[in-house]
Amino acid sequence: MLLNITTTHQPATDLGYLLHKHPDKCQSFPMTFGQAHVFYPESTTERCTATLLLDINPVELVRGKSSGKGEGTLSQYVNDRPYSASSFMSVAISKVFRTALSGRCKDMPELVDRAIPLTVNLPVLPCRAGISFLRELLEPLGYQVEGETLPLDPTFSEWEDSVYIDATLHNTLRLCDLLSHLYVLIPVLDDDKHYWVGEEEIDKLLRHGEGWLNNHPIKEQITKRYLKRRWSLARRALEQLSEEDSQDIDEKDIVQDREEAALEKPISLNQQRLELVAETLKNYRVKRVIDLGCGEGKLLKYLLKNKSIEQIMGVDVSYRTLEIAKKRLKLEDLPFHQKDKIKLIQGSLIYRDKRFNGYDAATVIEVIEHLDLNRLVALERVVFEFAQPKLVIVTTPNIEYNLRFESLLSGKLRHRDHRFEWTRQEFQDWANKVANRFNYQVTFQGIGNEDDEVGTPTQMALFAS
Repeated sequence: MLLNITTTHQPATDLGYLLHKHPDKCQSFPMTFGQAHVFYPESTTERCTATLLLDINPVELVRGKSSGKGEGTLSQYVNDRPYSASSFMSVAISKVFRTALSGRCKDMPELVDRAIPLTVNLPVLPCRAGISFLRELLEPLGYQVEGETLPLDPTFSEWEDSVYIDATLHNTLRLCDLLSHLYVLIPVLDDDKHYWVGEEEIDKLLRHGEGWLNNHPIKEQITKRYLKRRWSLARRALEQLSEEDSQDIDEKDIVQDREEAALEKPISLNQQRLELVAETLKNYRVKRVIDLGCGEGKLLKYLLKNKSIEQIMGVDVSYRTLEIAKKRLKLEDLPFHQKDKIKLIQGSLIYRDKRFNGYDAATVIEVIEHLDLNRLVALERVVFEFAQPKLVIVTTPNIEYNLRFESLLSGKLRHRDHRFEWTRQEFQDWANKVANRFNYQVTFQGIGNEDDEVGTPTQMALFAS
């Protein structure tokens, strides 16, 4: 049973620090079901691959146990467990790569939170629902999925294909996120586990699924399969996931939004921002617009007034915020032709979602600063690589202008939920890098009154393909 993890991050040998396994050594670890071995088939500054090999002893698996399935003892010894990736691999990941899975690295702590290019190969991956299910699981997480279904026997072409896939997965993300995805999803693909599933499995699922599972389009199916279709456990896990989702915005968040609005109100910044974005979309004569991170629907209200726009989609991760947007837009009272024009959906901007495809323009208004920097790469791929609108408008605060707000304490950001705020040069450097990577042309424009020293309070990037 093999798992290969490859990176082209420079220097690629940093992978050894992240995994806490030296590239020049072959290390072995005793497991209750056999041995786990870690070694590096290739290790250069340009490319490095770490391999986790499980040597499963089928005798140890069944020693002292009896078959409860009426299959006799033969199936206990003759099976696919030593060869195909399964829950044994998840257990090995949690034990052998424990430190990497937890997101810790003593020697290079700054590398832990950095998204790096990673490729995973699982030569024999059981996927009983087919390769389409593999894509359903991993593409929303930003993976590029390649897979070839393995034949039962190449000698007999008339036989059906097996349930096994030689799978290769590409993504740019933190290593700890990659390991968390594999830990949860390998048993989901196999739709089985080699051990008893009890209440402690709910904690494992929620811990390793933190930050991505509650926003996954098929989280119910993942939860049920991971918990081996024990419905009572799955129901409790889904209830806890729903609680997490309902808490993504509370009264504190609303108060913070109002504080930011009050800060900008004297210069009518929000109004200027929305009017300019709406006018820009009108000038480009777009027909279909998706507002990513639509919040309470303030921009959507402007877009509804534009008769040339035929379809509007508003997306936000918070169900409660979308409910506020529905009330603000008075969707229930809209005329029929306008009600059919707009749609609101719940979704995450850092996971690939096919519902985002097919729009002429995407707006990302005052959104990116609410993301951790290590998650910004995922948003870039979702918008520019997967959704691929012809026009993308991004706005974000200009931190240089903050000193002009008298009520803002020195060194403070405009919103307590902002993870960062960029200078004009930092924003332009990021936007130019994104444009070059995804083949867009980018131009910049300030929003609000311009100060000779610190520029405008809001900065806007316009990406056109």
